[in-house]
Amino acid sequence: MRSAILMTVALLCLGVVSPMRAAYAASPAIPSEASADATSADPLRSPRWGDMQKLFFAGQPVVFDARVRVSGPDIAEDSLNVPISVDASGLPNVQEVLVFADFNPILGVLRFFPTAAKPSLGLRLKLQQSSPVRAAARTADGVWHVGGLWVTATGGGCTAPSTGSGSAEWQERLNEVSARIFPRIDGGSRLRLRIIHPMDTGLAPGVPVFHIEELRLADEAGAELMRIQPYEPVAENPLFTVDLPARSGSSGRIHTSGRDNNGNLIDAWVTP
Repeated sequence: MRSAILMTVALLCLGVVSPMRAAYAASPAIPSEASADATSADPLRSPRWGDMQKLFFAGQPVVFDARVRVSGPDIAEDSLNVPISVDASGLPNVQEVLVFADFNPILGVLRFFPTAAKPSLGLRLKLQQSSPVRAAARTADGVWHVGGLWVTATGGGCTAPSTGSGSAEWQERLNEVSARIFPRIDGGSRLRLRIIHPMDTGLAPGVPVFHIEELRLADEAGAELMRIQPYEPVAENPLFTVDLPARSGSSGRIHTSGRDNNGNLIDAWVTP
């Protein structure tokens, strides 16, 4: 364990691995007594929950909360493309939401900051094996509220190369945006957004890390509606579903902007 930690620190100093990857590499294979206690408190009874708490929420208040709803399949048909919906709209004053998977080699899936949008997001992710998929919503008082579900997966989603990386077409269509805005019965709107990108994790032999780093949604006046920070486990050609209240985005165009880790820009307008 000591040697693993020393190796991880060295890699971090060299910039070879990200903190998300390093945390996984340095984590103990056998749960400690402290993590065993954490497991008993965890509704999903994951032996990795203690490690997740130390990595993402060290020194911060955390509660399990049914108001953070995570929906998805009990059994994933495709480990490369697992549909997940997160809804923390039952909580007041949500500042940010973190989505992560306990048993993925890259733990963090994405963060999003609702700003003027509702604190809910539909997405698709990769799973390396069966794992709890969780969402943690931080409210204005600094408390993290955690919900989640177990997803059974055949595995290999994070270490397989994307299909797009083997095609010449993605180079011509890289960061191409397609989207639609739908009215909701409450007077708001729903945005469904798809971006062409291979989202390679860097874990497939000979295929470097290549993923979208940031995505920003804004109204016609430039006011931010939501900001999304995808990590490597987001599925290829990311598909996001965002709910917008009536006062921000139910009419008028939405500007989508962002970049990937190679500096390629995303810039598109979505018209109702």
